[in-house]
Amino acid sequence: MNIRNLSFSSRAVLEDPFKWAYSLEDVGYTGWEIVQEGSQCLTEDNLPKVMDIKETTNLKLSMHLPFSDMNLAGLNPGIHGEVMRQMKHYLSMASGFVEVAVLHPGYLSPYGSKLPEKAWDTCIESIQILCEHSADMGITIAVENMPNFPKIFGRYPDEMLDILEQTDRANVGMTLDVGHANTMGLLDEFVEKCKDKLSHMHIHDNNGAHDEHLPIGQGNIDWKKLMESLSGYKGLMVTEMGSVDEGRQCIEYLKSL
Repeated sequence: MNIRNLSFSSRAVLEDPFKWAYSLEDVGYTGWEIVQEGSQCLTEDNLPKVMDIKETTNLKLSMHLPFSDMNLAGLNPGIHGEVMRQMKHYLSMASGFVEVAVLHPGYLSPYGSKLPEKAWDTCIESIQILCEHSADMGITIAVENMPNFPKIFGRYPDEMLDILEQTDRANVGMTLDVGHANTMGLLDEFVEKCKDKLSHMHIHDNNGAHDEHLPIGQGNIDWKKLMESLSGYKGLMVTEMGSVDEGRQCIEYLKSL
């Protein structure tokens, strides 16, 4: 299979990621998704390193907004305000070198479970605010479908379509996470219903029960069928792996299809 637009992401990396990013093109990648977690978070100190990577490589950069301890549907005003502040901060820092920012939808806290409609409305309003904040920067907010976790929004195709429709902003799109959809047993339905809404993709494997983030080909996803069904997709496909070596395994498998 002819491989194009493959990007690499790893939230597992705790050491300095701005060194191994230079090796991605040698492995066969054309992009890098910077995860705003741990050592990868953009700061004034490491921003020059990111700009050097942009200027000295041909990698296309995208961003995954932070998700640990982040809840766009949170109903505690002070905490929710800090979540939004951090999201806006990272979007502003990435202005000029990313065109897509991946965003997890919110989830029901214990209090939110008692007021699910209010939590949903808070989630939608939060996405709208982030879209408006990033519109002039040329950044698309690509909301990601979620795995089979309880009380989290975005697990079902129709729910994802509702999020996009209700957000109703020109720069909102969808990240199809193939592994997440597989844990729900809904990968074919996601492709059928959502393929025209896709701005971005995450690709990794699992055996259907857990979000294992296995190298492609090591789970039960039918990758040949999937790639054929998405042959018209033109955006980035981001492998979410634990290491660059696992990323290499993904590329080798995809080339063998």
